[in-house]
Amino acid sequence: MPAADDPIHPAVDRIELADVLAALGHPVRLEIVRRLADGEEAFCGEVVPDLPRSSVTHHLRTLRESGIIRRRPQGRKLYLALRRDDLELRFPGLLELVLACRSRPLDSECDEQPL
Repeated sequence: MPAADDPIHPAVDRIELADVLAALGHPVRLEIVRRLADGEEAFCGEVVPDLPRSSVTHHLRTLRESGIIRRRPQGRKLYLALRRDDLELRFPGLLELVLACRSRPLDSECDEQPL
């Protein structure tokens, strides 16, 4: 498995909030994160919706380079895992908030929480 500071997986202190939010702002990438939210490593084919290979490559690269997921090749398969602990360390509560708001209507408490 690549180290956290491997160029393909940014070290925790190099994960930037703007990159994480931009990555989570796309519905396909957000759905990938939701599918990995249980904390278990998953085979890419189980996680990624039916999309053209070029789109899958783009979305996974964006998630990986932003520090949201870790990938691990094994033979011909690619396994993905959410970097939940790293994201919690860097931005406490962010991932839980994003995941908690996944199915609530726009007028719910997720939209206008006082700071």
